[in-house]
Amino acid sequence: MAPLRIVPVPPNWFAVVMGTSIVATGAHALPVRLPGLDALAWTFWALAGLALVAAVVATAVHLRADRGALRAYLADPAVAPFYGAPAMGLLAYGAATLVVAQPLLGHAAVALDAILWLAGTALGLATAVGVPVLAFTRHRVDVDAASGAWLMPVVPPMVSAATGALLLPHLDGAAAQTMALACYAMFGASGMAAIVLITQLWSRLAHHQRGAAAAVPTLWIVLGPLGQSVTAVGLLADTAGPALGVSDHALRMFALLYGVPAMGFALLWLAIAAAITAMTAREGLPFSLAFWAFTFPVGTMVTGASSLAAHTGAVALDWLAVALFALLLAGWGVAATGTARDLRARRPGVPDVPREAAAV
Repeated sequence: MAPLRIVPVPPNWFAVVMGTSIVATGAHALPVRLPGLDALAWTFWALAGLALVAAVVATAVHLRADRGALRAYLADPAVAPFYGAPAMGLLAYGAATLVVAQPLLGHAAVALDAILWLAGTALGLATAVGVPVLAFTRHRVDVDAASGAWLMPVVPPMVSAATGALLLPHLDGAAAQTMALACYAMFGASGMAAIVLITQLWSRLAHHQRGAAAAVPTLWIVLGPLGQSVTAVGLLADTAGPALGVSDHALRMFALLYGVPAMGFALLWLAIAAAITAMTAREGLPFSLAFWAFTFPVGTMVTGASSLAAHTGAVALDWLAVALFALLLAGWGVAATGTARDLRARRPGVPDVPREAAAV
């Protein structure tokens, strides 16, 4: 009997968990209650749970079989940034569990989310510090190497800020105050790092154009920190006031004054990324796990627009959230179909992370 061959499982496989979880969360958050939304949310929550278990088990088997894989991935500047994906996968599924499954699971949903939030936040902070340190001291990249993938290690604290806000109602006293302060601090840390990296990506695009076709979907990753930041300040405005001794009105004003301009830039970038993607698709856009960038980043715009709609009562924002949710479903369908076909066609032992396309 031939020996069992272990297929490599790099960290970007957790993008499947992220992209599926955000559909469940987005369906729950929509300000317009459409028929079938609850069933859709439950379905995607269940699918995300299966994807999370599969990704964790496959990763454990892979790393146990190849003891040098983790070191090799971290040493590779094309792969290392995607260690933000496992952290965000844990955080995204925890949040989906809390908002979708709590009616069924009760306090167990809160406990599971708390565990996943602590694990995801610890891992996310480690990647937010560790991967840039590697980039600044060990990795060697070309002058035109900047990509949306560079955002991956610094976005997890923003996801922690948004999902941590959902846990605030279940805390009180010093624990609630500490959580609220930590969420705002992580919002600032991730947001400022994202601004620095987005400007580098804009400069690279202006000077060196879009680059390899397989890496074009990574442009959509920029939407992640933008949409998630709007979501974070919106959720914190709803939950952080009592913990911080600040009026809800003041926090909601901040959420609007920040959220509306940030959403405006996110829509601008969405139009740019969609245009470049469409142009590339006409010439040939090869499938890779980068296609999952069409899901989670768009999903954060859904939750961000839904939060703005709830705070303003604006009908236009209601339908913006619905339109973005439709785009999210389309993106998930494209990514999931491509992934299923790729898995069926995969030969054991063939690497699944092309250097130029190792992306969410």
